[in-house]
Amino acid sequence: MKKLTYKGLNFRIDKLTNSIENLVTGDSFKTTISLISKADLKSVTKKSDWVFDWKFEFDQPEREVYKLTIENNLSVIQGLISLEIKSDHIYMHLVESAGFNKGRNKMYAGVPGNLVAFACRLSFQRGFDGNVSFISKTQLIDHYIKTLGALHFGGRVMIIEKKAALILIEQYFKN
Repeated sequence: MKKLTYKGLNFRIDKLTNSIENLVTGDSFKTTISLISKADLKSVTKKSDWVFDWKFEFDQPEREVYKLTIENNLSVIQGLISLEIKSDHIYMHLVESAGFNKGRNKMYAGVPGNLVAFACRLSFQRGFDGNVSFISKTQLIDHYIKTLGALHFGGRVMIIEKKAALILIEQYFKN
């Protein structure tokens, strides 16, 4: 079995958008979030610019891996999130944008925010009042406080509570 060294989440909220936004045209696109399939894993590899081992995440029985796609283009994965349903909240293991949605020349803004908003919505659906937790890289703690309204719980533990969760959900899931 692979030894896992966990360093904390390392995603940046580039922009809180209305769904995801094409950075060239400024157009917004409605998104769909669904469970990733085994077949999807063939396109989610280091060779295709994914940093994390999503097959490993998929194989963890306690985790659910979701993919973000544009509503009318379900074959192109924009981002992924690995979640675990705890007894009283949702825990985010990993969040990653597709390679073409990273860096200065990224295609779409709003992918990480969309995925975190989904985790918050799932928390409400599971009866956890929007509560979501994750471990942050130290240098991103203030970033998550400012952009997500997350609370620094101590150490590198971050939590998103009801009020901040509702703001994120309203931003991304207005319908």
